[in-house]
Amino acid sequence: MNNYKIIKKIGEGTFSEVMKVQNLKDGKQYACKSMKQSINSLEQAYNLREVQAMKRLSLHPNILQLQELVYDQETKSLCLICELMEMNIYELIRGRQHPLPESKAKHYMYQLCKALDHMHSNGIFHRDVKPENILIKNDVLKLADFGSCRSVYSKPPHTEYISTRWYRAPECLLTDGYYSLKMDMWSAGCVFFEMLSLKPLFPGNNEMDQVARIHGVLGTPDSLVLQKFKQSRMMHFDFVPQKGRGLGQLIPRCSELSLALLYQMLAYDPDKRLSARTALQHVCFTEQRMAERRALQRTIGGVETQASTTPASMEQLWRIARQGRRQQQMKHVVDPFSRGMVPRYPLELPKLNVAIPSPKVPYSVSGLHTLALPHRVLLPAINSKKCHSHFTKPREEPHRSNLKSYYIPPLERKGGGY
Repeated sequence: MNNYKIIKKIGEGTFSEVMKVQNLKDGKQYACKSMKQSINSLEQAYNLREVQAMKRLSLHPNILQLQELVYDQETKSLCLICELMEMNIYELIRGRQHPLPESKAKHYMYQLCKALDHMHSNGIFHRDVKPENILIKNDVLKLADFGSCRSVYSKPPHTEYISTRWYRAPECLLTDGYYSLKMDMWSAGCVFFEMLSLKPLFPGNNEMDQVARIHGVLGTPDSLVLQKFKQSRMMHFDFVPQKGRGLGQLIPRCSELSLALLYQMLAYDPDKRLSARTALQHVCFTEQRMAERRALQRTIGGVETQASTTPASMEQLWRIARQGRRQQQMKHVVDPFSRGMVPRYPLELPKLNVAIPSPKVPYSVSGLHTLALPHRVLLPAINSKKCHSHFTKPREEPHRSNLKSYYIPPLERKGGGY
């Protein structure tokens, strides 16, 4: 941290604190997330779930960018230097007397769905989508805090008490950890409602109260849906059939298109719930797709596109723009292994379940090119069990019992293979 000057503290969680810092070389300001846990080695720092996820998801306009890792061997402390944002969604709506305009809420929700679609298509789901983890700057939304993320290819059961209770999907509440990436869409729907009403949709005091509040709004689900949950639950449950009052009474000024999107994002059955990519195609986001298409056409000079507004075409245009930026930014960097000069091509990012071995020669931790070292040690799926409390406060991160549940330990070599 010798290259950075601490300006002020801007936030603190259970396992980290965030400070506003200034780079002494270029004068730019960044957000520094300092981990409270001791990190024993640089390899262990690379194996942190949050670091691996941010490397894989880098360069997307709606994902918070990791600029640098700063590891101090003497104090065994780790800092993540990220781009600085203005505020989060919770700070944006806190204290407001009137809800956000619906067009503004849809603008933010469209960007959030793009971030989730990028995550899910790269094999990761967030598991802790809430207003505090969604950052805003100049009307640009970025998803942050990937410490609870998980590989979509890991087999259930997962950690039961994940996510913040108010934004926890029914399958997280009623099963023994049998949930998937669709839980992120439920959480996103809760955030969408909160932007339109300034109030949390399901502010339960405990798990039973949380389920009761969901049934009070959406109604008791069909017996076939509940049967899916009972197959993966040791404890049996039976709910009194009731008809929910509906979302329209809670946000009467909301348009029919936004209500339709909300209902599809908050489908009780995860198999019928919208995916992030399908949500981007919803008619509710027609204006956002058209505006994005016009902006991309202005940005990508000379690139002719078809008159299509599907997310697939938007994703293709974004990739073309990203490839152009990379070609313009190509320069030579020092290879830490050969100590020679090699051209800086787009980085090959390792998978979430792959560890990066310590290099054989000394090198600087600063710079993202040091994160792309060759990998060879395979890691197991992220399936650690965390002893989360039933009474996690809604505005706090879920409890992690120890450091082993926060990073992924590498496998030991057995029988001459990895």
